[in-house]
Amino acid sequence: MNELGPYSDVETILAHLRGLRNATNIEGMGRFGIRTETALGISNPVMQAIARKIKKDHARAFLLWATDIREARMLALYTFDPKKLTQQDAIRLAEDFNSWEIVDTAADLFVEARLEAELVPLFAGDEREFVRRTAFAMIAGAAVHLKKEPDATLLAWIPLIDRHARDPRNFVRKAVNWALRNIGKRNRGCHGPALALAERLASDDDKTARWIGKDAVRELTSPKIIARLKP
Repeated sequence: MNELGPYSDVETILAHLRGLRNATNIEGMGRFGIRTETALGISNPVMQAIARKIKKDHARAFLLWATDIREARMLALYTFDPKKLTQQDAIRLAEDFNSWEIVDTAADLFVEARLEAELVPLFAGDEREFVRRTAFAMIAGAAVHLKKEPDATLLAWIPLIDRHARDPRNFVRKAVNWALRNIGKRNRGCHGPALALAERLASDDDKTARWIGKDAVRELTSPKIIARLKP
């Protein structure tokens, strides 16, 4: 099997990935809702280890993405340089989104690249299921990872969560719920507004909104969460 390093080219990386193909894992991925048409069945921890070996390379990451192979695309997301990623790059990548796994990994990259202010409203307004999911996955990630960001930034997304809480599509409603819960768990300052929306949604006439609200209320009022919230 080819040895990988920071200067490995796309063909060398693809040959390495194909050598790790695991049919049993492919079947298992399908049970978790991962798109497996182009999958090789390599676990994310293994690919993260590969990403550490090959290092970040922005141009190569675009070439990996273009292969349409599930593992190559995950490696691309791990090895894009967030300092070089632009809003147009993100929009270009989103054209290909067709899996919650890819979306959620890309959302973390976009937050790391600090593109959330532009992309969250843009992607939330997009009618495509996986693009809209990206917006709320970004909110969920930002609530956790942007620890120095003012609470006001997160709270400004509460109306957007409310606006899309009636989208019944599975991958959207779960991400909307995730975003609301993560804002509410950030600290006590965010907890109150998030819980207020959750309680209002829990009694909404729309069944999707009710599900989102009830699930968020359940977590945000749990003793475990209340105990660990910082003043």
